[in-house]
Amino acid sequence: MLRGVCTVGFSADDLVAAARWYADLLGIEPYFRAYECETCRARAFGIDHCAECDTAMRLGYLEFRLGDDQTELGFTDRRYLPAGEVGNTPDGAVTVAWHVDDIGATVETLLAMGATEHQPITEQGGAGSGFVTASVVDPFGNVLGVMHNPHYLEMLATRSAR
Repeated sequence: MLRGVCTVGFSADDLVAAARWYADLLGIEPYFRAYECETCRARAFGIDHCAECDTAMRLGYLEFRLGDDQTELGFTDRRYLPAGEVGNTPDGAVTVAWHVDDIGATVETLLAMGATEHQPITEQGGAGSGFVTASVVDPFGNVLGVMHNPHYLEMLATRSAR
């Protein structure tokens, strides 16, 4: 049934700023961008100038691919969210945690880049379990979870042993 995370969706009011912030954090540029013309509503992938009415188009969606499984981290312009939905705000967030090798350094980097603490670094499952979590709120209001997860590392080792 559920086979793995393929896309994690965030939202932002300013996609250009979100793209820049996450590109700086991840060290990569988005691989996919979708635009919409605010004049005629034409949509296009990868081009920011409307072929229909010859006007500039507004970025509406973008994606990064990251991690060992090339999971997609997508950002939608909040104007496209369903009526009444405010996006991935801390009060309504679904926790998705990305594995990191050094949780302390990762959280420190995120905070230095302008994120704010949502949940502090916390060892889960008792002392010495190796499962350590934390989360921050990015500058766009999304909760970004990080985790050091021994099970994730075991699964990677199993894959590479095949």
